[in-house]
Amino acid sequence: MKFDDADTVELKCKQLVDLIKSSNHTVVHTGAGISTQAGIPDFRGPKGVWTLEKKGEAPQINISFDDAIPTKTHMALKALIEQNKVHYIVSQNIDGLHLKSGISRTYISELHGNMYVDECSKCKRQFVRKEATKTVGKKSSGDICRGSLSLRPCRGGVLHDTILDWEHELPDNDLDLGITHSGIADLNIVLGSTLQIVPSGNLPIRNKKFGGQVVICNLQPTKHVGFFLLFFLQ
Repeated sequence: MKFDDADTVELKCKQLVDLIKSSNHTVVHTGAGISTQAGIPDFRGPKGVWTLEKKGEAPQINISFDDAIPTKTHMALKALIEQNKVHYIVSQNIDGLHLKSGISRTYISELHGNMYVDECSKCKRQFVRKEATKTVGKKSSGDICRGSLSLRPCRGGVLHDTILDWEHELPDNDLDLGITHSGIADLNIVLGSTLQIVPSGNLPIRNKKFGGQVVICNLQPTKHVGFFLLFFLQ
């Protein structure tokens, strides 16, 4: 694994700042790597779940999801959205830290679900949980549709978790919005993802055919070598 030295990182950061300033529509694609500082392991990193499993070792999880708090990266993204510098986030993460940071759901596509969000099986409305779900794979929580201030609960609606299993299709609305924003972006920025899982891993390069630019910040190279403008190894 190769690491950029401090001077190279500083230079690339300045270049990234210039790209963000000149961009009219910036989309950030986030993977598990942005949550490692919160104590949540990633998958393919040096201490990732799958990396350690290949060695016959168990991942070190030092915190529960309910106790995990947003990292500096999560809070920086919130600030950039508030300043109209970042316009949308496409996330592969299910840890709910974007939601905890205070970013409105209208700015996020959560492609693989959220352990703090349940969905009604009938009306498809979503509800935020106080504690992380104990199920995965769109299983019933046993709760019924609660409705909202303006809409009554639907009859027969049962809540289930929103976390996808391998056989599930990505949620249509989140995927459609992710595709649209990624395609029209002047700048797609990837943070903490090897982009191995498709179709989410292919979204950041959708803007290339329209002259858009791609920046990738990750601990290791991704499969999209040759598509990015800047690559951070730090």
